[in-house]
Parts: sequence; structure tokens; C-alpha cells
Amino acid sequence: MPPYGAGDRQPGHHPGAEPARAGLCVVVAGGGTAGHIEPALALADAVRRLDPTARVVALGTERGLENKIIPARGYPLELIPPVPMPRKPSPDMLKLPLRVRDSVRRTKEVLTRVGADVVVGFGGYVSLPAYLAARGRVPIVVHEANARSGLANKVGARFATKVAAAVPGSGLPNAEVVGIPLRESITSLDRAALRAHARQHFGLHPTAPTLLVTGGSQGARSLNTAVGGAAGELARAGVGVLHAYGQKNTLAVQSVPGAPPYVAVPYLERMDLALAAADLVLCRSGAMTVAEISAVGLPAVFIPLPHGNGEQALNARPLVDAGGGLLVADEDLTSQKVAETVIPLLLDGHRLATMSSAAQGFGHREAAVKLANMVLEVARR
Repeated sequence: MPPYGAGDRQPGHHPGAEPARAGLCVVVAGGGTAGHIEPALALADAVRRLDPTARVVALGTERGLENKIIPARGYPLELIPPVPMPRKPSPDMLKLPLRVRDSVRRTKEVLTRVGADVVVGFGGYVSLPAYLAARGRVPIVVHEANARSGLANKVGARFATKVAAAVPGSGLPNAEVVGIPLRESITSLDRAALRAHARQHFGLHPTAPTLLVTGGSQGARSLNTAVGGAAGELARAGVGVLHAYGQKNTLAVQSVPGAPPYVAVPYLERMDLALAAADLVLCRSGAMTVAEISAVGLPAVFIPLPHGNGEQALNARPLVDAGGGLLVADEDLTSQKVAETVIPLLLDGHRLATMSSAAQGFGHREAAVKLANMVLEVARR
């Protein structure tokens, strides 16, 4: 489904998004990237399963991925002005107080109009104005997905009623560890039962060892370059590839006659089928990615994002230590490194099975329900 055009909506309100006034109203704030959006939607689904009378409204901005994902999943989306935090000192910092004030004012209007009973934030630039707008007016629940908490959640946790975290040691006080909310299509996934259908869906070889490559919702150029450059060696080893290279990137790979297909797509609409099709995944280690992989028991080679505050390496480390994955630094990722690491692993069925068991034992399949119960309890107070 294509994104909504700018003429389809006005900032602060999505057409047709006015909810019915019955039942509790849960407002989720988790826009920007899939790592923030997907846990919010998994929570929304769990809230509806636990309380069918409840309404869930999502906050987002005009430029985020939420404009495509959230309406497609059947939830109303209310748009507020973004408040991006400058990474370095710049003239934009002088405009920050005005931007925050404007976004908070607009968010207060949304919370009043929809009759919010609780605000649930998942971090990022949509959550900060949501926390500030809800403070003293609407109870707040904070969920931190990363091993190291970000600025927005540090602010929100100071006046939240409840704080939840994916893993211990996030840095947020009094956080209850629940894991990361995941879609039911992931938590109920039977990889073995779906494998044949999944491979047919993507046009993959039905029996060849298969590598899934994903750099997250935006893709990752270093992964694209390294794996794309190893395509010939992977093909000659009899390895098939499903590669999500990102909608803003391009990837050209030469096919090898008689070898398993190398299937390249800009975005994976059916991540459940992608996980079922693969024997191994080479990926970034965003919190959401690590949670999905561990929940379904898929062995992984993690390439942490080399920027930020180092949280991606921290996200992957517990799973790697448990035996469910390997860790390779982004600066060490070359086409030769891909071939040397991936090919022997994919051809060793016993090792893959051992890693799969370790990964599955590390996962949190009930996180969405646990968080939903917490949220509904706060809302009912």
C-alpha cells in the first residue's frame, strides 16, 4: 500500500480517524521507524484481544513510516509536528523550544479530542511531546525496547505511572522486564510448517540452505555491499538468498545459472514468511529484530549499527552469549567475511539446530499480553 499523499490529510488528524466514544482509549506513541511502530501495533492488537471495547489511537508525524504501516493495520493515526533532536550543536537548536511547545500543544488537543485514558510511549521523537502533553493530565506507561534507554524515555519515565523494559539494565528506574511486544503472526509462527509456502511466496529454492539479509526497515548499505559482493560465492556453494535492501537503496546482483535464486526486494511486507523461509539471518541488531529472531528461534549473524550510543551491540550480546547468534563489527564486514562466516554455518545443520534452540529459549513470546495488561490496569484506575 503506497503512503498517503500530503493532500490526503491535515497535520494533527488523519481523515476518517475519529474513533467511536465507547470504551477505554489507549493512545500509543511510537512513530518514525519500524522499531518503534511495530511494538506499538503489537500492543494495540493485544489490547483489542483483551478488551474488545477498547479504542487504540496512534500518534505520528507526516514524515514517518507510520503513515504507511498504521492505517494499513486498521488503526487511526493522529499527526503531530515532529520534534527531531539535533545530534550536534547547530542553529536548529535555537528553534527547539518553540518546536517542542507547538508539538506539545497540538498533542494536548489530540489527547482531549480522543478522550485518552492512558498514553503509552515507545521512545523516539513522537514520544517526547506525548509524554510532555500527558504529564499531569493522562497516566503514562513507558516501554523501552533497547538495552540502553534513549532521551525521550528517560524524560517520560520521570513521571510515568508504569515503566516496562525489554531487558534488564536499560537505565530506567523501577522498570518491569516484559520483553518486546511482537505481532501474533510472529509469536505463533511455526517455521517448519510454513517453510514450503514461504519459499514459494518469495520464489526461493525449495530445499537449498537459505540466508535472509535485512538491515531493518530502512535497509543498510554496508550489508548490501558486503552480501551483494559475495553473491557469486554464495551461489557456487548452493546457498539461496532473500535480501531486503531498503526502499531508498538499490541492489544489482548477477545471477549464476543453475544456482539457487538470489531474491532482492526493497521491503518485506511479510516478515513472518521471510523468517520461515530462512535457515540463517544476517542483520542489524535493533531491539525489534533481536526480539523477533529469538522468538522464532532463527540463528543469526548480527552486524550492529556502528553509530548511536552502542545500544545495538548491547541488544545482541545476551542472545550471542546464549549461543543463538554471532556478532560481527560493521567495520569488519566484507564480502570475504560474509562468505567465510555464512557458508560454513549454513552447511552445518547440527550447528544451526543448536543455535536455533538457544535463540528460542531466549525469546519473550508473551510480552504483548503482559504489557497490554499493564496498560489496561493503568487506564482503568
